[in-house]
Amino acid sequence: MNLVERVQAILLKPKGTWPVIEAEAGDIPSIYKNYLVYLAAIPAVATFIGMSLFGFGAFGVSFRVPILTGLVNMVVGFVLSLAMVYVLSLIADALAPSFGGQKNGLNAFKLVAYGATAGMVGGVFNLIPALSMLGVLAGLYSIYLLYTGIPVLMKAPQEKALGYTAVLIVCGIVAGLIMGAVSAMFSGGGPGMSIGSSEPAEVNIKVPGSDVTINTAKLEEAAKKMEAAGKEMEAAQAKGDSAAAGKAMSEIMGAALGGGQGGKPIAPEALQAFVPAKLGAMERSAIEARTDNAMGMSFSSVTSEFRNDKGRVEVKVQDIGAMPALMMAMGAWASSTVNRETQTEVEKVYKKDGVAVKEEYRKDGSRAEMTMMLANGVMIEVTGDNVDMDGVRTALNSLDLKGLSGIAREK
Repeated sequence: MNLVERVQAILLKPKGTWPVIEAEAGDIPSIYKNYLVYLAAIPAVATFIGMSLFGFGAFGVSFRVPILTGLVNMVVGFVLSLAMVYVLSLIADALAPSFGGQKNGLNAFKLVAYGATAGMVGGVFNLIPALSMLGVLAGLYSIYLLYTGIPVLMKAPQEKALGYTAVLIVCGIVAGLIMGAVSAMFSGGGPGMSIGSSEPAEVNIKVPGSDVTINTAKLEEAAKKMEAAGKEMEAAQAKGDSAAAGKAMSEIMGAALGGGQGGKPIAPEALQAFVPAKLGAMERSAIEARTDNAMGMSFSSVTSEFRNDKGRVEVKVQDIGAMPALMMAMGAWASSTVNRETQTEVEKVYKKDGVAVKEEYRKDGSRAEMTMMLANGVMIEVTGDNVDMDGVRTALNSLDLKGLSGIAREK
């Protein structure tokens, strides 16, 4: 396995790369040795250079981590990040049956290890602390990688992949908090760190391809909510009150993923009203409108299938705008412009009338996919089997895109 080629493949064409990863021989030690140790070093080393050698100053805040403390943080962070990949793989494996998937320890490790690629590579932005937010955004793309890898490696149904991903995200957040606490035990926290005082900066991050924003000034408030909910969960567990513990965990997730900044999920019935009974010459053969609830979060989607004697088209309409952080990850591609072509495949990402569009298709006409991210957080995915790209474009244009983009979400 060529390291650089694998990184490029999983980042640029994850749907085509996951089946390749699943088929590869190997074991957990070899993935650590040939892949993870190199990628985990990127954020560790970059953070040391950025925070200890360059330092950080912005919005009235200035500090520099002492060299010795920075070195300790670098080593501890590197080791713990490698350990966290294994812990999360155990969690991913244990969750599989709950979401209709199959337990497979090696595949679960592959899922987390390669799914973490975006976050680890994005750690290079820590070289310049002022750009570290770009590393956070790159890390969010790892959520999308997990989402695309779960149906392939863990054999979970596509319609349950979103809930599976969401629960795994929360486990990752909790593991990250634990990792931070353990790291602080070794590094001694902030003694010797010079920090200026100022008001928290208010920065709005626009979710790619949408009107949804995340206000980073509210992160401290979200952290306090998570801390309070964590204490409630501990108290409930001590009393054996599983219902209260579950409610507290839901509050932790809500705080971690935006705390309701995106508003309420759109009802599946509202989405279904815009899915036609026919797509050109294709009759609708099946339709499913559903709301999936996972750990206190709700996701609405409508999946419909259209067939004729020549091929099949699947149309999926999902509302992911209610969770801005999740939407930012799922729609990370929407901020890019891509024009890639090989002898057999084509991939394009572009803007059409201000809306982000992604196309992927095989030149032999055996498969084509088109994704559109609307401004209100509704994502449309059209997949054609034995249907070429023109057929998929026609199918997408048959939908009432103006009506779908005009659905308002309750705050």
